[in-house]
Amino acid sequence: MEYEPVIGLEVHAELLTRSKMYCACAVVDSTVAEPNRYVCPVCAGMPGTLPVVNQRAIEFALRVALALNCEVAPQNVFARKNYFYPDLPKGYQISQYELPLARNGFVLLATANGERRVRIRRVHLEEDTGKLFHIDGADGSVPASLVDLNRAGVPLLEIVTEPDITSVAELEAYAKKLRSVLRYLGVNNGDMEKGVIRFEANISVRAAGTTLLNTRTEIKNLNSFRALVRGCEHELARQTAVYRSGGAVQQQTLGWNEARGETYVQRSKEQAHDYRYFPEPDLPPVQVDAAWLAAVRSALPELPDAKLARFRALGLNDYDADVLVAEQATADYFDAALRAAQPVAPAVEAKAIANWISSQLFGLLNSSAVDIEACRVQPAALVQLIHMVQAGRINAGTGKQVLKQMFETGATAEAVVAERGLAQVNDSAEIRAGVAAVIAANAQQVAQYLSGKDTMAKWFFGQAMRALGGQANPALVQQVLDEELQRVRTQAGA
Repeated sequence: MEYEPVIGLEVHAELLTRSKMYCACAVVDSTVAEPNRYVCPVCAGMPGTLPVVNQRAIEFALRVALALNCEVAPQNVFARKNYFYPDLPKGYQISQYELPLARNGFVLLATANGERRVRIRRVHLEEDTGKLFHIDGADGSVPASLVDLNRAGVPLLEIVTEPDITSVAELEAYAKKLRSVLRYLGVNNGDMEKGVIRFEANISVRAAGTTLLNTRTEIKNLNSFRALVRGCEHELARQTAVYRSGGAVQQQTLGWNEARGETYVQRSKEQAHDYRYFPEPDLPPVQVDAAWLAAVRSALPELPDAKLARFRALGLNDYDADVLVAEQATADYFDAALRAAQPVAPAVEAKAIANWISSQLFGLLNSSAVDIEACRVQPAALVQLIHMVQAGRINAGTGKQVLKQMFETGATAEAVVAERGLAQVNDSAEIRAGVAAVIAANAQQVAQYLSGKDTMAKWFFGQAMRALGGQANPALVQQVLDEELQRVRTQAGA
């Protein structure tokens, strides 16, 4: 029997607010900050303290809800989620349950099988936990667990899909698209290595072609696309093997061991009633009126799907558009280059700019491990370089050399060409002399050409370009070479 995946994904994303969800403590990078420095009685769970909702966090969550096509609730309520959190001092988490911020949204995915819609069940706010550090005592010290509460109380947005994802490829595409949307909205920086986005996948398999929802397992705290893909592939294979052997899948919460490439059982999977949700008595309902929602909507930036459509309308193919839109900084760089190209005559086309960014500039960025935000080649400078190539002032090969110098020094194309004497050679007499010299110096290759080995013409072209310092006009070199080779053929009576 063939089995097919049924996957739903929960995404936890820390919000880029200045202060925590229910207190005024600063939100800091918990991977580098001094432990337990940014903690107050509220986020430390001291008796008698009262939480206050962070309005900025609500606004950020509304941005996400609107971007994901959700229905925003005019009134939403915070609740206490009772569960033992060793790294959350209150012993419960302030979250949302029956009345979340938003529901019933969707994300559209472009797949090999056409457009797919992944439904969003809910978007709600809660608070993050602290971090535990375990000391194993291998050096003779006493085994212990330490807690850092700097992260406790940081605004956390949870985005939950319906079980609509039917392959690991779709799962990865959805996760990457959601991360991109969060970054475009400016609500999350997407730094998965620091745990600001974490995935929890709910996984089951069923007989192919049926609609039955079988028992699922949940893999917790996957903090990279690699872990998400590998963890889900492993669990899907495991469940399939269980059913094929006549066994039954148990509803469990699993962890993922990246080094061993396998899941492990953490605990039996809880149901919602196990958390004993009840309305948070210290927080009033949040009212989202039409005016507030309209203000948030009007401030939304251009999102990836809209940017893709606009770039395609400029003549870019799907690959080029996808590459440029994948990271907001790259899309912004391309847009800045487009603006710089507008007053240039003759026009520098969008396709040419995209090609230089995705091939030459990306190559330099990758080899140097530099982000495009820190690139020394400004968008207008790149446009100037492309214009020089298109105008025939330098050829494409020289243009690549010039770009490398611009990347390393921050100089303009004009300055690099002038300093290094790289202007293209368009003098036909100089080119003819160079071509003639190459032909005269390679009698053996001339003989091969005359004997019918036509591919030698390409070899002569390369040698001529090299002899002319790589700066000659390639089209003119080809024209002169054709003429000189024909002259040689005529003289030889071939």
